[in-house]
Amino acid sequence: MDLNKYTMPLLNGTTQPLSGYQGKVLLIVNTASKCGFTPQYKGLEDLYNKYKDQGLVILGFPCNQFGKQEQGDSAEIGAFCEKNYGVTFPIFEKIEVNGDQAAPLYQDLKAEAPGLLGTQGIKWNFTKFLISSKGNVIDRYAPTTKPEDLEEDICTALRER
Repeated sequence: MDLNKYTMPLLNGTTQPLSGYQGKVLLIVNTASKCGFTPQYKGLEDLYNKYKDQGLVILGFPCNQFGKQEQGDSAEIGAFCEKNYGVTFPIFEKIEVNGDQAAPLYQDLKAEAPGLLGTQGIKWNFTKFLISSKGNVIDRYAPTTKPEDLEEDICTALRER
């Protein structure tokens, strides 16, 4: 994937070219504040703190397409993540991950790493994509996959940097 072609707004409104993450191992996650999987924020933050100095960056993309579980605005989402989970990794403005209005980043992620039986649609919040430091999609993980269960794959990707 060519990260140079994506520019996304962070929760604070600052435009962030994803090219700034080139050479890093990325874990890209569509998130929601009122989901049964929301406690995964803690595991994601733990991974980020453990491996950020080795080149891991987690990118959170709030999405309200699944059960309307992310209805807040950017300020509310940011406050929730910080207060409840101490999130310090980058969180972007709310996007769509499926349908005609899906963010181009997610269109490309789904094409590169289809889901079960080749389906491209994101099934629910906290679907995860692991991207190598060279921009290749390593794998796509189901919402039920806990962040700590990705540690081995993350360590392998970091060693290959």
